[in-house]
Amino acid sequence: MYSYFTRMLVIGALLMPIHALGDSIEGRVVGVSDGDTVTLLDAQKKQWKIRLLGIDAPEKKMPFGQRSKQHLADLVFKKQVTVEYSKRDRYGRTLGKIEVGGVDANLEQIRAGMAWHYKQYQRDQSSEDRQLYSEAEDAARSFHRGLWVDANPIPPWDWRKQQRTRK
Repeated sequence: MYSYFTRMLVIGALLMPIHALGDSIEGRVVGVSDGDTVTLLDAQKKQWKIRLLGIDAPEKKMPFGQRSKQHLADLVFKKQVTVEYSKRDRYGRTLGKIEVGGVDANLEQIRAGMAWHYKQYQRDQSSEDRQLYSEAEDAARSFHRGLWVDANPIPPWDWRKQQRTRK
């Protein structure tokens, strides 16, 4: 029933990388939960919980947790931003890259040493972002920026695992 062209179009869409199917939201950041999660209010007054894609910041109770949150707030709080996104996480948060004034806030968190490049989920990023984020983490680590002043900072995914084990 379907034409050859239609079948090829459907197959092509299914094989396309997930980040290529993205969409965008524009709005004002009205809350910063921690160094990798914000609340955005769009023009229709809908709130969006945004988890910054490609990074993992220290939890609030971890060393640098409050500094990471403050750094992100300085970048985006009460500012008009654009979020490029492609999916939600298991907690219902929209996973996205936040741009404010043409600046990638996710990348800036890594550059400042306020977050790790979250390599476990890097497949959700474009190849360009994967490379930029990885290089930014290497540079922050080399120059001992932010959390990298510690010789062996505990990654948030390990810290969360330790917290679950203790309970």
